[in-house]
Amino acid sequence: MASAWRVRDRATFAALRNGRRGHAGPMRVTWLPDADAGTPPRVAFAVGRRVGSAVTRNRVRRQLRAATAEIARGLPPGAYLVAYRGTGDATFADLGHWVAEAARRAGASDAEGRP
Repeated sequence: MASAWRVRDRATFAALRNGRRGHAGPMRVTWLPDADAGTPPRVAFAVGRRVGSAVTRNRVRRQLRAATAEIARGLPPGAYLVAYRGTGDATFADLGHWVAEAARRAGASDAEGRP
């Protein structure tokens, strides 16, 4: 991810339990605001086994990563957990729409990726 970092530390994952939540379709986004405006958004992805085989889950995760990178400029600083519970046959356009809409509903004000 060029314009967003990945969440890797345990403390952030634990803090995400109390974050703001939003959903759109089978997409769930949890947002934990960050006071430091200079840091890019940090993102973690969760794709459950119900989505399909490991190959399908990894493909969906790659697509989610790409869709999130497209809207990253419009996301306020903080940590995001993007969870997908749908099927493996969702289109890239659907995934992108769901991520943006769920982030907006979680309180990330301009999640459309506009400058």
